[in-house]
Amino acid sequence: MDILHRDDDLLVLNKAPGVLSQPDGTGDADVVTLAKDKLREEGESDPFIGLTHRLDRPTSGVLVVALSSESARIISRQFRERNVEKEYLAVVEGVLSGAGRWTDYIAKPGRAPRIVPADDPEGKRAVLSWQAVGQAEDRTLLKVQLETGRPHQIRLQCAERGHHILGDIRHGSSVEIDGRNLALHHAMLRLEHPSTHRMETFRAPLPAHWSRVLTPDLQSAVERATT
Repeated sequence: MDILHRDDDLLVLNKAPGVLSQPDGTGDADVVTLAKDKLREEGESDPFIGLTHRLDRPTSGVLVVALSSESARIISRQFRERNVEKEYLAVVEGVLSGAGRWTDYIAKPGRAPRIVPADDPEGKRAVLSWQAVGQAEDRTLLKVQLETGRPHQIRLQCAERGHHILGDIRHGSSVEIDGRNLALHHAMLRLEHPSTHRMETFRAPLPAHWSRVLTPDLQSAVERATT
């Protein structure tokens, strides 16, 4: 695991693409199991691991794990009340410029998230803000800030407008990276520390597979967006 920060309350990871956030019955690698194994190796017989939020399996980036039930309660409440700041980087198909705010409604019938009309009884409001920070070869690098946290939210809202995230074959991308991963990365998370009550900012570097989708111009845009 790529550990970004650790103290008595928190374990902050840079989740690798392809790793599950929690067990799903397949036996594939997941953050909760890996974190418990790590702490057991260090001598803790029964470590507490509290998953306070999730990332889709093919999405990489900042993931915060609580190391006590009290920390889990405090951090989970911040996510629930939308008192955290979440910033993603995504490379999408097509050209976007400027900035904007998208509002849709997402339902999860049969565990398959999709965008639905606003009056759908199962639909939940999904809002994000975006800024185009670089374009090259009919691709755009977006900086995305989530205001809500719905399943597959960024992937669905981009696809709805014809700007599919590179590698997201499931939602209609025509560009395959490696058949598994996406050009979607949770680059920054800002929240209040459960013990010190100070605002803390955690940043995660991009995974290796992004080198397959970043032109020199887009690489320069990433560097501008993350400094």
